[in-house]
Amino acid sequence: MSRNAHLEDSSGVSPDRRILLLRAGLPSLIALAGVVLLIIGGSMNVGLGVTLIGVAFLVVLINAFVRLSFASENDRDKEEAARDYFTRTGRWPQDR
Repeated sequence: MSRNAHLEDSSGVSPDRRILLLRAGLPSLIALAGVVLLIIGGSMNVGLGVTLIGVAFLVVLINAFVRLSFASENDRDKEEAARDYFTRTGRWPQDR
């Protein structure tokens, strides 16, 4: 069960599901708009379509970097807690 499963608004959608929809939905919609412009054709539409597909890729890439940043922060917090435990007890948490 996710940590935010109990937090649902009147629409019944949990915050985790909203974030997932945003992470996948936003770049998908941007890329879809780019593909539509490519299909329509014309030099300006093709240029805009390629640009939108590139923007969709950048949105996915930025999302990945932000998620990696949060994961790295969590790892640092765990390491700090382990060091605090070592300072108090004289042994590492894995050695319990």
